[in-house]
Amino acid sequence: MTSVEIMEQRILGRTGRAVSVVGLGTWQLGADWGEVDESDALDVLAAAVDAGVTLFDTADVYGDGRSEQLIGRFLREHPGQDVLVATKMGRRVDQMPENYSAANFREWNDRSRRNLGVDTLDLVQLHCPPTPVYSNDEVFDALDAMVDEGRIAAYGVSVERVDEALTAIARPNVASVQIILNAFRQKPLERVLPAAAEAGVGILARVPLASGLLSGRYSEDTTFAADDHRNYNRSGEAFDVGETFAGVDFATGVAAARTFAGLAGDGVTPAQLALRWIVDQPQVTAVIPGARTVDQARGNAAAADVAPLDDSTRAAVRKLYDEKIRPSVHGRW
Repeated sequence: MTSVEIMEQRILGRTGRAVSVVGLGTWQLGADWGEVDESDALDVLAAAVDAGVTLFDTADVYGDGRSEQLIGRFLREHPGQDVLVATKMGRRVDQMPENYSAANFREWNDRSRRNLGVDTLDLVQLHCPPTPVYSNDEVFDALDAMVDEGRIAAYGVSVERVDEALTAIARPNVASVQIILNAFRQKPLERVLPAAAEAGVGILARVPLASGLLSGRYSEDTTFAADDHRNYNRSGEAFDVGETFAGVDFATGVAAARTFAGLAGDGVTPAQLALRWIVDQPQVTAVIPGARTVDQARGNAAAADVAPLDDSTRAAVRKLYDEKIRPSVHGRW
């Protein structure tokens, strides 16, 4: 590893900890995005930290624990890194509310602590559970007990829908909410971000590039590997379709992404523009793009150094959303 860059930090809600405004999502390093070998995955983690990233987001289901294990290995081999690791639990079982129980939480927690090689997890997020889970007092009592026991330092939720986010934000000990937010999914701007700011809850923005659409690298003819969710989940066959291309029809998204790419200034990639648009939302704590290569990790982190967008660019992003994207996604999540 080389000398570490300094990146803007924001407090991650009720965790009280500062994290970089651009983090690293590590779904890609586990599974569902095509193969990434172990050496390359460790290089991606190192490149992100070198670029100033201090937040890794993972989950017990990413590669059935592979992503957590890789992060654990990286942190053991590079001791002293001030990286907050946010993991998630709940998607390794059938998605029925009764599976979100105190006994299962402890079992899942034990597994994640082993994978990451730690006694206390920094942040555990319920991983897009069934909607009734957010209103179940016993669920949050169990999470509070795990904090008291030192199993976890803090907990949050990862949600699919705005109403789920608002229910979670009203809980007194929810530290953070992770939600899909990008230039093609703007609904959280209306109510979720203001409510989180008022409550002191952190916001982690996931799927920030709409599964790569906003990078401007795809055409209508782009194909994806059989084990890539951008191939097998386009209609929500495996999980919520909003997780793939942010729920935008691929052809529609490719066409809109061409217009979006034209808004990027000199020396700024479309992906950096997309990430900077999110960072510019003051209520967002961090954006968590994934990366499969060192160059992607470095390029994403560099979005923190891009100047805030001017009024005309922000207006153009909103106009593009309103005209091309809003009709198909705004009412769904």
